[in-house]
This record gives sequence, structure tokens and C-alpha cells, in this order.
Amino acid sequence: MPIPRSNPAPDVPAQIQMFIAETSGWISDNWLKIAIAAGFAAAIVVLLLAVQKLAQRLCHDEQALVGWRTIVGRMAARTRFWFLVILAARIVSGYAQTPQFLDQTIGFFFTIGMTVQAAIWVRELVLGFVEHRAGGTDQDHGALVSAMGIIRVMVTFLVFAIAIVLILGNLGVNVAGLVAGLGVGGIAIGLAAQGIFSDLFAGISILFDRPFKVGQTIGFGEHLGTVVQIGMRTTRIRLVSGEMLIVSNKNLLDKEIRNVSARHHIRLSFTLGVTYETDPDTLARIPAMLREMGEAENSTVARAGFEAFSASSLDFAFIVDVPGADWAIAHPVRDRLLVTIVQRFAAEGISLAYPTQTSYTAAPDGTLIMPYPDVTRLSGKLAGQKDTKD
Repeated sequence: MPIPRSNPAPDVPAQIQMFIAETSGWISDNWLKIAIAAGFAAAIVVLLLAVQKLAQRLCHDEQALVGWRTIVGRMAARTRFWFLVILAARIVSGYAQTPQFLDQTIGFFFTIGMTVQAAIWVRELVLGFVEHRAGGTDQDHGALVSAMGIIRVMVTFLVFAIAIVLILGNLGVNVAGLVAGLGVGGIAIGLAAQGIFSDLFAGISILFDRPFKVGQTIGFGEHLGTVVQIGMRTTRIRLVSGEMLIVSNKNLLDKEIRNVSARHHIRLSFTLGVTYETDPDTLARIPAMLREMGEAENSTVARAGFEAFSASSLDFAFIVDVPGADWAIAHPVRDRLLVTIVQRFAAEGISLAYPTQTSYTAAPDGTLIMPYPDVTRLSGKLAGQKDTKD
């Protein structure tokens, strides 16, 4: 049975001598082209550095909003010098007729550098887009201050994990097992921290959709209050009753949210009941009276008219829309309208109805006993007593 022969060990000194000899011969044969290529490479690096500085100057951070100019400036600032050198070397390597081993070396470093630099750019682009969607500074726009840290960690981990896989794939490494392992590990972590991630992604949804911001008054379920802080997992709301309500982002988004601060107007609704004894001509004038009173308060009258026949009153609907979302303005308007209605109805002789009930009592023979005295019989008795005295 033949004994398998092992591969001979590489002769490292011989390879080094061959490398030195080939490099010396290449330099001696192409020294002029090498000098020109080096000059062009240096010029390219200087030009790219100038472009980088210009982009940084033109793209300063803005106070009101993280705009696309600012994002471009951040990407330019994160461009590494070693990447510019590798890029310039890759551009001019063909002109100098570089040997195969040197060309492969430059291509190897360019592949790694380009992948890492692209990961850095993508990271800055994603984070800038998140801040852009947040809507500006943290105090003014409430953009998930505490959640931005973990968002940066997640984006960095994801982007550079993809970059490492791409680098290993370009180097000829079989990454199928690595990708499968990362997938299984990610699923395990996701199942273990399902509650945390659900609240986190709900917070990110608030960040992107912006249904409300810090300082706005919202209503959800049976609660009404002002948003104090939007956190990584929870949102803090100061209720109108004074308590601080801390609710998870997922539970908050599962409910129907009413953004009270974002409304266009405040609607004031009144139901006015007048007595059935009011004559028809007066009833016909009441809608015009109500509309006149509403317009006098610089409000929009949405409804002023006869509504229904109730048990004890004739009901009129009076609906007024006060512009804006400030109850400090709407409350005094409602108070003035109520006082004006009472004054105007009193001047017009219109009586506001209230629930009344009349009881009738019957005698044993079925004769109704009226709840008030019989004026006719009483007058007759008084007249008979007077004749007797006379």
C-alpha cells in the first residue's frame, strides 16, 4: 500500500528573494511610469481631501432639522484617509504596469477598504435618515432621545456584520455556515427579548410616523394628558388629573390615539330647550338669533336649528367651532355664549324649559279633582256670602 506523500513546506526565503528580484526589475524597467503614477495618485488624494473639506464646510448641522446636506457632510467627514490612498493606488495601478502579485495585493486591499468604507457611509446615511425623520433637535421635537443610542448600536452591528460577510465571500471563504449561524442566533435572541424588541420597534414607529410629539396633548382609551417623554420602551404622559402615566410603546400604539393638540378647531355643542307655549313666529326667529350670537364671537356656526320635540321642551341644536386648539380661548367663548343666550332669550320673552309634571286626582265617581281651585265655584260662594250679609 503506497504511503501518501505530504506537500512540501513552502520555501519562504526563496520566495522573498524572488519577490525582491521581481520588484527591483519592475522598478528599474518602469521607473518613469511609476513616478508619474505616484504623482497622479498623490494629486488624486489631495483632490479628494479638498472635496472632503468642502463638503464638510457646506454641510453644517442645522438647528431646526437634520437635513440631507448635513447627512452628506457627515458622510464626507467619515471618509477615511487610508481609503483615499487605496482608491488612488487602484486608479493608477494599471498605468505603471504593476506585476501580478502587486496588482493582486492592491486589489485585495481595495476590496477590503471599499467594503469597510461603504459600511461606514451606509451607517451614517441610515442614522442621518433616522434623525431627519425624528424632526430636529431633541428638546423641540422629542425624537426618542434614549432610543437613539440602541438604534446606533443595532445599525452599526447589522451594517458591519454584512460587511464582514461580504469581505469573507470575496476572499473565497464559504460563508454559508456563518450566515446560517447568525440567522439562528438572531432568531434565538429575538424570541428571548420579544417584549423588549416589540416596544423598541413601536418606539421607532413613533419616531418615523410621528403621530404625536413631546409637549402635545393626546387622548387614548379613557386617558387624556400631555406627552412628557418618549423613551426607548415607554412613553410618559402627564394626565389632566395630575398623575404621571407610564405606558409601554406597544400598548400605546395598540390603542386609538387622538392628538388633541393637532386639531383644527374646538367644537362647542349646546342643546337649548324652550317651552311648548312659545309661539311659532318666535320659534322661527331662534336659529337666526343663535347664529348671530355665534358669529359675534368670531366662531364658525356649524348648526343652529330646530332639533327635536322632547317630552318637556322644543329642542334647538347650537354647535359652534372655535378656531385653534387652545381651551384657554374656547372656555371663555363658551361662558360668554351661555350668558348671551340667557340675556337674549330673556329680552325676547323666550322661556327656557325645564322638566315639569302635572298630576291629576280623581274622585270616587271618576270626576277629576283639579290641582288648582275652581275659580267659578269660588266666585259663586263669595257672591252668596255677600248677599246674605246685605
